[in-house]
Amino acid sequence: MSRTDEQGDVPTTATGSLAHRVPDLGALELLLAVARLGSLGGAARELGITQPAASSRIRSMERQLGVALVDRSPRGSRLTDAGALVTDWARRIVGAAEAFDVGAQALRDRRDSRLRVAASMTIAEYLLPGWLLALRAQRPDTAVSLHAGNSTVVAERLLSDEADLGFVEGLSVPTGLDSVVIAHDRLIVVAAPGHPWARRRRPLAAGELASTPLILREKGSGTRQVLDAALGGLARPLIELSSTTAVKAAAVSGAGPSVLSELAVGEELAMRRLVSVPVEGVALARDLRAVWPTGHRPTGPARDLLSLTRG
Repeated sequence: MSRTDEQGDVPTTATGSLAHRVPDLGALELLLAVARLGSLGGAARELGITQPAASSRIRSMERQLGVALVDRSPRGSRLTDAGALVTDWARRIVGAAEAFDVGAQALRDRRDSRLRVAASMTIAEYLLPGWLLALRAQRPDTAVSLHAGNSTVVAERLLSDEADLGFVEGLSVPTGLDSVVIAHDRLIVVAAPGHPWARRRRPLAAGELASTPLILREKGSGTRQVLDAALGGLARPLIELSSTTAVKAAAVSGAGPSVLSELAVGEELAMRRLVSVPVEGVALARDLRAVWPTGHRPTGPARDLLSLTRG
């Protein structure tokens, strides 16, 4: 069942979605400005639109509602009786929209007040400090917490909603997570200067590396995943330690050779506390990834941190 207004405008109907039957907020704000200022031109200037655009918007709203809202004359613009009634309703709708906006901003402020990051050890120790300093310059009011653990722990924290953004070093993306590559890394074999490998003239072969007990990160770490994959699961642990710093210290002490990220041993190599041992036939390159729960792209501070890592 349709009806027309007394001026014979375009028929309106009570069926269909509310979005098609109720004017948008911009049109209602324009009507309120006309009522307050008594001028369509003044209302247009206040809202930053042209007068023709304002006239078109009012006419469109009148067609949508099926009633005349504004009488225009050389002396200004005056609301019709129907326009005055619609304006009263518009104040309530715009007021509710303003309350909605305030509430949404409060949610954004709460979200943006903290950032929980989980990262595997190498990224946490050697890359994240610089990224977080840059983030602090952008978002000084955001409190950041960092949990460092192996790649398995990072995935667990993300999937249990204990972290907003994660970073891992393994060969594959943990199940349930989306990812993007943010950097590349290479594992290298290192030994103390007094170790026999430090004086080798020929590169180590894969078999010799696999048959030698090594100081290694624990299973579940990205470093261990890459090494195990490169050696077909034959890496032999002399000692298993849960942090890159501990592995590095043990290697420096001469306890045995190790395989570590190139990022982690730059200072030790420069000061000759460790020596890089050449290897052939072993694929030790890896991608470093940012990760987050599947289908939940980072927002707010997490999005900004992700942008910094890729910059």
